[in-house]
Amino acid sequence: MSPHVTRAEVCVVAVAECFRGDGELLANPIGTIPMIGGRLARATFEPDLAMTDGEATLIANDRAVVPPDQRVIEYWNPYRSMFDWVWSGRRHVMMGASQVDRYGNQNLAAIGDYARPKVQLLGYRGAPGNTINNPTSYWVPNHSPKVFVEKVDTVTGIGWDRAAALGQGARYVAVRRVVSNLGSFDFETPDRRMRLRSVHPGVRVDDVVAATGFELAVPADVPESRLPTPEELELIREVIDPEAARERELPDPG
Repeated sequence: MSPHVTRAEVCVVAVAECFRGDGELLANPIGTIPMIGGRLARATFEPDLAMTDGEATLIANDRAVVPPDQRVIEYWNPYRSMFDWVWSGRRHVMMGASQVDRYGNQNLAAIGDYARPKVQLLGYRGAPGNTINNPTSYWVPNHSPKVFVEKVDTVTGIGWDRAAALGQGARYVAVRRVVSNLGSFDFETPDRRMRLRSVHPGVRVDDVVAATGFELAVPADVPESRLPTPEELELIREVIDPEAARERELPDPG
């Protein structure tokens, strides 16, 4: 097995770490690297996680993309059942973000004035219900000041500042982590402002600061994101993602 660990594989592990301690929650990672990371978490340190097939069942397979005739189905999970998970707060969802700000407000809907946007995006999707009810994290494969912005143009998923303003109505809001191609971030600060948690190998703190459009909370000592263990690396390459979809989503910078 190659000793070189790619940036995508570091990100997979960082995503997996987002689900550490979740126990029997439904892990709902959306996207290629999030799905691989969620599967890795369940295959190693969080065996009680429930995982979807991306459609209407919960499955026991470790592989990220499983042909229908090979799925080991644990539970039939149609929309009516999925909503039960969502409204009861028993799900940790990892979504994407076209924009995210210092308090974790997310934009998936539009760039520019919402009445006359410069770019029309996906829309609100499930982000309002996700963030008001469930632990939420974000995956951003292209960290730049255009994504990590001072203020999102449209709020689709609410962050910690808006949750505080809503009071009791937002008591279940829990924006936990952001993982990007440069590092890992949390909101474990007194004012719930985004904090640099770790930088990926080969990335400097100054690189992250320069690529962020607001002032991050930066500790005096920022560690490197951990590498996968040999067991994790074998699972990623041989079991979960043997077709290396992770590398197509996030090519290695070398």
